[in-house]
Amino acid sequence: MWIYKKALQHPVNIRECNPKLAQDICSQFGGPDGELGASLRYLSQRYTMPYKEVSGLMTDIGTEELAHMEIICTIIYQLTKNLTPEEVVASGFDKYYIDHTTGIYPAAANGMPFTAAYLQSKGDPITDLYEDMAAEQKARTTYDNILRICKDYPDVTEVIKFLREREVVHFQRFGEARQSRWNG
Repeated sequence: MWIYKKALQHPVNIRECNPKLAQDICSQFGGPDGELGASLRYLSQRYTMPYKEVSGLMTDIGTEELAHMEIICTIIYQLTKNLTPEEVVASGFDKYYIDHTTGIYPAAANGMPFTAAYLQSKGDPITDLYEDMAAEQKARTTYDNILRICKDYPDVTEVIKFLREREVVHFQRFGEARQSRWNG
């Protein structure tokens, strides 16, 4: 189906711990508009998509979302690597830490664990493509929110900007698929 290259799609080299920021960014792993949900959504929807080229697009974007999940998890790991108990408590990361230490766990920034309720798959091509476009816009908004709160961390913002741009591209590609299939 595809070849896995053991390298991140965009490099992540964070030099400074920030567990609070890690907790916020965790939403793009396991939150309602995160990469895990996007990947599962597109990879599930592709089976009922009656158009081979659109099914292929869903496969392409779904697997790219898995690559984005790897990037987000790497950010979280690097932001929490080598934390002291004092840093955990001072940052407000203690509630996450109690349950997961510094393990990467799919949850929203508010602590809500990932749920399949975040996924939408109707089996109707138009409905699913509109859902996918909306999902990409919601993910872009979440990245915008992250960028607003992490301005002072260029090691993080550069990676987040890359991921945000990919959301825009995915939105455009789903829109093109919708237009070319039903309006062309």
